[in-house]
Amino acid sequence: MCNENHIRSNVYDNISDLVADPKNPTPMVKINHMVNNEKYDLMLKLEWFNPFGSIKDRTAKYLIKGLLERGQLAGKEIVEPSSGNTGIALAAIANLLGVKTTVTIPDAVPEEKQTILRMLGATVYPTPDDLCPINHPKDGAIALAHSIAKSGSTKDRYVMPNQYENEDNVKAHYETTGPEIYRQTEGKVKYFFAGYGTCGTITGVGRYLKERDPNIRIIAIEPQKGHRLPGLKNFQESKKPEILDSDIIDDTITVLDDDAYRTAIELMRKESLLVGPSTGAIVWAALKYLKGRDGTAVAISPDGAFKYVSFYYDYVKDDGKPEI
Repeated sequence: MCNENHIRSNVYDNISDLVADPKNPTPMVKINHMVNNEKYDLMLKLEWFNPFGSIKDRTAKYLIKGLLERGQLAGKEIVEPSSGNTGIALAAIANLLGVKTTVTIPDAVPEEKQTILRMLGATVYPTPDDLCPINHPKDGAIALAHSIAKSGSTKDRYVMPNQYENEDNVKAHYETTGPEIYRQTEGKVKYFFAGYGTCGTITGVGRYLKERDPNIRIIAIEPQKGHRLPGLKNFQESKKPEILDSDIIDDTITVLDDDAYRTAIELMRKESLLVGPSTGAIVWAALKYLKGRDGTAVAISPDGAFKYVSFYYDYVKDDGKPEI
């Protein structure tokens, strides 16, 4: 017999209500085939199950909520630098409020992300890295967004949430992602892995978990210099976000692009998890770090594969062809 209450519980007023819904946390999946004869369990939290496809859905929802609560969004448009995912989520949620969005984005990110932004109606400015001062050569999109938000002709038109400095980014993960992970592991999590990006995730989740158990290890993943892993940052070429709480980081592991992409493809072929390359980087680091250790580990899978098809092409174009 149909359960009418269950049906009603899965009906929402709008799509943004699915973001960080405490009744429906994003799923967590155990890595099985890539972990052999080890004493640890590696769980992957699949953030691409958020409605706009990434962990940045949580960030965007809290950024906009904060702007509304402080009255900063009234009569304004949003401008924000993004490697794609935050911009996509901001544009989607802002559309529901009738608010226009402009996104400055590094011109090296996949074309798929830029196309999705345009499909959502966002104004997109692909930005060369060398626009930024020499001491932070990979922050050109950030510099342009600040310029638009503060310039004399547009400063009254735009508000910039600024995910790199806005504590609402940390709050999103302290209040939602962290508690979900703790509940889903029944408090047994001993290790948490996430990438350096805007640092809202690793700071918010790490802070929450450390408050529950100071012995939980928080491990950060950093890409190589000159990397091709959108959303992750190497702090030799990018400024550290102001919201990063370095005191909660126990270890940092640097990952090469090739290891990240090949691990992501291995996750697809052995675990049937269609993940983005940053997930590959995080899982590669987790597998390396956990060797010889025991307990429950959780790694963030920030987004899925479909926004990076063009980036994966060189790794798979000749696979599966029979010898002639």
